[in-house]
Amino acid sequence: MTQQGHDRSSYVIALGGGVVGDLAGFVASVFYRGIPFVQIPTTIVSLVDSSVGGKTGVNIAEGKNLVGAFHQPQLVIADPATLATLPGREYREGYAEAIKHAAIRDAAMFDQLESLSSQDQSPPAELIARNIAIKARVVEEDEQETSGTRALLNFGHTIGHGIEASVAYGTFLHGEAISLGIRAALILSEEYSSLSQQDSQRVLDLLKAYQLPLTLDSSIKTEVVLEKMKRDKKFSGGSINFVLLSKLGSAFVSKEVTWDSIESTIEALREV
Repeated sequence: MTQQGHDRSSYVIALGGGVVGDLAGFVASVFYRGIPFVQIPTTIVSLVDSSVGGKTGVNIAEGKNLVGAFHQPQLVIADPATLATLPGREYREGYAEAIKHAAIRDAAMFDQLESLSSQDQSPPAELIARNIAIKARVVEEDEQETSGTRALLNFGHTIGHGIEASVAYGTFLHGEAISLGIRAALILSEEYSSLSQQDSQRVLDLLKAYQLPLTLDSSIKTEVVLEKMKRDKKFSGGSINFVLLSKLGSAFVSKEVTWDSIESTIEALREV
């Protein structure tokens, strides 16, 4: 950018999925100590989640999103028509984030998600807007994740990120790893909170309907997942804050989940 003559009066446009948006936003955050940028997301994940909220960053070998900055976009242009040409797998994986939003903040959204076909790549614009509104409200309450509210968006991501970081890049799409993480969080929500098996099954059925994985392959070793988790930015001084559900639409952060429970839960993911 410097060689091309850009300076503090320039701006960056991110056209693409979550990786493009995170990288472009991070570049914008550090170039001349911060220049404006615009998000034009083209995947479900980026439309409903990563383009909104101002978290930018890059992954390193030790874990996801460990290098980054908070840098809000000046504009987000969300056009669901961009989804029509996505490969099916890339389209469906993004629904893990929409299902997460329904689980933590909007139980009524389950009805809408259940009514859609995973093969129809033209979701209602209202559904996209509904998800963006949830993300935006949470971010407004806790932009830099200091009060704990924004941490609710990590539902399914704690173990999910550990799984994603345990395999070669691209083995799992983000939403596929998060699907496994959501199943793990449901197991722990039943153990540590009041989530019913019926509510858990409803979430699992929806993940299955979008052809998202629910079983962890035996080649992914539990000790590797645990090691990757311990390097995740959600941990501090060895302590863990885990997002659980008390019921659909109601999430909270628990400090009660133990490493032994996490280990046994990862093992439980191997069962069909």
